[in-house]
Amino acid sequence: MRVLILGATGPIGISLCHEILSSIQDSSLVLFVRSPQKVPDNLSSNSRVRVITGQLTDVASLSEAMEGVDAVCSALGPSVKKGPFHPSGEPLAHAYKNVIDAMKKHGVKRLFALGTASIPAPEDKSDLKFTALVTAVSTFARTAYKDMVAIGETIRKQDDLSWIIVRVPLLNDKPNRDVIAGFIGDGKVNTGLSRIGFAVFVVAQLSDPDSIWIKKAPMICNP
Repeated sequence: MRVLILGATGPIGISLCHEILSSIQDSSLVLFVRSPQKVPDNLSSNSRVRVITGQLTDVASLSEAMEGVDAVCSALGPSVKKGPFHPSGEPLAHAYKNVIDAMKKHGVKRLFALGTASIPAPEDKSDLKFTALVTAVSTFARTAYKDMVAIGETIRKQDDLSWIIVRVPLLNDKPNRDVIAGFIGDGKVNTGLSRIGFAVFVVAQLSDPDSIWIKKAPMICNP
C-alpha cells in the first residue's frame, strides 16, 4: 500500500507516518511537504519513504506526488498557535480542492482527513463541553473555524470518493493507544485524545476497505 501523507511534518503527521510503517506490511509513504528539512531523519532516510517538496497550490507537484498512490491521509489543520491569526479565505479548504482534483485525475479513491468538532455531523447530539470548545474557537479563532467548516463541506460533496473525516478533540502527547469512536453527545466520546490514538485509528481504517465509518465524520477519543 502506497500512502500520500499531507501535514507530515507536524506532531500528529509524524506519529501517523511511523504508525503506518510499523503496522502495515509492504506499505510505503509519499510525504508532500513545504519544508523537507522538518522531516525527521528516521523518516527521510527510510527506503520506504519518498519526500516531495511543494505547496498545495502547486498542482503539478501535487499531481506528481499522487502517482501510484492507494490512499491519501491528511493531518492538515489550522495551527493551534496561530489560531487567531489564521489567514482568511479558507486556504486549507481550497487546498483540499486541489488534492481532490489530483486524486480524481489519478484514480485515487480513499481519503482520510483530520477534522475537529467545528465540522458538524448529522449524528451529533447536544453536549455542553463540545459546545463550549466550538464556541471558543468560533469566537477567538474565527478564520480558522470557518476554514475547518469549509474543509468538511468540501469533502462531504465527494460522492465518488471513499472518505472519512476523523474528528479529534483536544490533543495530547500521552502514549494511550486505546481509541473510542462515536459522535458528539452519544455518552461515549470525551474531549481528550493522544496523537498516537489518531494514528492508530487511521491505520485501522486504512486496513479495512469496508470500514463502517466511510462517508462519515466520527469523533474519536481515548477512553
